[in-house]
Amino acid sequence: MKKMTKALSLFLAVLLTLALAGCSGTTVSTSVPDSSESQAESLPESSLLEEPSQPEAEKADINIIGLKGPTALGMLQIMENNEAGTANNNYNFTLVGAPDEITSKLISGEVDIAAVPTNLASVLYNKTEGGVKLLALNTLGVLYLVTKNEEVASIADLKGKTIYATGEGSTPQYALEYILTQNGLDPATDVNIVYKSEHSEILPLMISGEATVALLPQPFVTQALAKDAAIKVSLDMTEEWDKCVTDGSQLTMGCVVVRSEFLEEHKEAVDRFLEEYAASVEFVNGDVAQAAALSGKFDVIAEAVAAKAIPECNIVFWKGDQMKKAAEGFLTVLYNANPQSVGGKLPDEGLYYAE
Repeated sequence: MKKMTKALSLFLAVLLTLALAGCSGTTVSTSVPDSSESQAESLPESSLLEEPSQPEAEKADINIIGLKGPTALGMLQIMENNEAGTANNNYNFTLVGAPDEITSKLISGEVDIAAVPTNLASVLYNKTEGGVKLLALNTLGVLYLVTKNEEVASIADLKGKTIYATGEGSTPQYALEYILTQNGLDPATDVNIVYKSEHSEILPLMISGEATVALLPQPFVTQALAKDAAIKVSLDMTEEWDKCVTDGSQLTMGCVVVRSEFLEEHKEAVDRFLEEYAASVEFVNGDVAQAAALSGKFDVIAEAVAAKAIPECNIVFWKGDQMKKAAEGFLTVLYNANPQSVGGKLPDEGLYYAE
């Protein structure tokens, strides 16, 4: 009797289901589809063939500071991409006029990455006891010896002459004195070096004829040539440095550093920044006209000046062993000239970032 009751209940349930289906106008299937078949039928054909894509790396917020001038030129494309929202990270750029404006911000943690003079990287490393790392060199020598109504074909020709320069107590002074010494000239007795506090002080002296020999960096060299046709470039001090050294060191005026703490916390973001930096340097050297336009746009160097100066600014992207070899020799020269120029002592291996 119980079996008949169960059978009757099941038969009535089926009838009720069919009746409900008929009223709703839908068809009820009594078979259960295989789950894999169901998923395959509902997915586009392309997703059956492709592996699931990896999620994009999350962009990091990075505060970057640099000096107006050659050391910031290599970042121009990053600045443009950042403005368009297509950069590898979210960057906040600040450009200043003097290195001392960078030092305090970097030490305090207000900024994460900075484009600075190469010797300042060593000073900061020693001052913070390893609180910064050198990521890459971005600018080689930008110093040139310019003359007016003087024939200077070699360093030896400078004997007995007065040289106007800026940068007393910093890289220009030490580089000039090193090159003079290596060419057999005593900077204290064989030449008369007159230092001025600003590059802009020298140009009027050149135009008037009071100064006939001067050591100037780019882009001020380009400005001087534009102001007076009688002024010419006589010696490229980067080439003169190369003639003096045998250890592979380079006259390297600029670099990019990162706070060590930030690097530890955001290594992947820093590596993405370096990839972007390398591409930016290639762009700046390869498309000078467009780079000059961006230089004017972001107030790094005026566009008209940048268009002529960029090819002479020796903008590079050197990292790893190439960076280390070039920087170590350069810092050693500065240390031998004045230990305080590199922070009192030569930095150890910890200064250099190795990916």
